[in-house]
Amino acid sequence: MADEKFKVFCGTANPALADSICSYLGVTRGKAEHGQFSDGETRYQILENVRGADVFVVQPCANPVDFHLMQLLLMIDAFKRASAWRITPVIPYYPYSRQDRKDRPRVAISAKLVADLLETAGASRVLSLDLHAPQIQGYFNIPVDHLYAAPVLVEYFQKKKLGAMTVVSPDAGGVERARLFAKRIDAPLAIVDKRRIDVNVSEVMNLIGDVKDRTALIIDDIIDTAGTLVKTAEALLANGASKVYAACTHPVLSGPAVDRIMKSDIEEVVVTDSVTLSESAKKLPKIKVLSVAPLLARGIQSIHEETSISELFI
Repeated sequence: MADEKFKVFCGTANPALADSICSYLGVTRGKAEHGQFSDGETRYQILENVRGADVFVVQPCANPVDFHLMQLLLMIDAFKRASAWRITPVIPYYPYSRQDRKDRPRVAISAKLVADLLETAGASRVLSLDLHAPQIQGYFNIPVDHLYAAPVLVEYFQKKKLGAMTVVSPDAGGVERARLFAKRIDAPLAIVDKRRIDVNVSEVMNLIGDVKDRTALIIDDIIDTAGTLVKTAEALLANGASKVYAACTHPVLSGPAVDRIMKSDIEEVVVTDSVTLSESAKKLPKIKVLSVAPLLARGIQSIHEETSISELFI
């Protein structure tokens, strides 16, 4: 795209994804300098002219979440003060998305707070991928383009030809996501009744649906500690599933997640590069990484050219 008013920048969260997006678009990543003062304060300077430009800032806010979020806010503010025409943060992994409502007394609705921070910093619109709760779009007073990684994952599993398959939602909240996936691959749906007994601690209680002598495919948006994933796999195998696969968009993989996955009976966990995986995790035989760079690049191009983005939705 030979347009000097079209620019893609990124933070330090996932520069490899940003470079892949730029390669797909045929542009060079914007020049900027990231740094920190000795006390840990983040600083950011744009090293090229962005006046009147349509700027896209690629920054998934994964671990360390607060640092990457603050870095994103500073970048947006810098572009606003440098007179960019439009600033679109591209946030493949939206931070604090799991705190989207008051599910217990005296807690913050952090997903709404992040939306307010992005708008105050100067974001013109937002491009995100597989929000934990789709209603987060309504927290914004600016346009939000919400893409889904399902087409990338669906294509992979269609090529694997795993035979009789049942798509499984690991909890009630993910049923709509799993149903759409099941529809795309023409497979039945099963639901696990999960009771959460504490933060990051869950207990599988019951299985709704038939997985006996079938390949079970667990679909989720985030794998964090992998506790839910492994317990869901155990429940599926106990109910007669022949094999268990898993797929997710955001492989956060914190704490004991990798160790749990490797010790589990799950055949393969398919994830995307929405967040940065460690090199050791990428080399694990049970983890397969697919790129969402082409999908995000097409979304960015549609926004810049002001064409319909709906064809990218599942």
